[in-house]
Amino acid sequence: MVSNERTARAALCAAFAAALASPSLAQKAVAAAGPLAGLAGAWSGAGAVTLANGERERIRCRASYDVGADGERLRQKLDCASDSYRFSLRGEMRVDAAGSIAGFWTETTRNAGGSVSGRATPGTIQGMIEGTGFSGALSVTTQGDRQAVTLRSQGEVRIVSISLRRAGR
Repeated sequence: MVSNERTARAALCAAFAAALASPSLAQKAVAAAGPLAGLAGAWSGAGAVTLANGERERIRCRASYDVGADGERLRQKLDCASDSYRFSLRGEMRVDAAGSIAGFWTETTRNAGGSVSGRATPGTIQGMIEGTGFSGALSVTTQGDRQAVTLRSQGEVRIVSISLRRAGR
């Protein structure tokens, strides 16, 4: 049972982490090469995971984003750890001209995966993270080189919140 709970927590956190790759429309204005160009490079941050029983765990993440030449495609590598587990996420995303977000993720250590979808408005993304056996509402706010992400779910992991900062700027 503990193994299933940890797998479910890791899958939900991995899905949440995939959402970190989603850019804001504010970044589109800054990035002349395309809407995802502003995410290129390395990011890191910390936050918390709140479980259904009210327990909170710290979470730490490091990410790297490879952006396509058109600035509309993104490949992500994300490694995160809390006090009780680790996960390794790989994802791909695309943002279209209308601001629709579509993508997928895989969590390589637990063979989990799912999709990311949503809509972007200036400085904010509202979306859904889905995978086998869970779903969650996503909110992403980006200002310059800082990003705040929140995922809410009705599963074992209720809230994941993390703040990222781009390295080297």
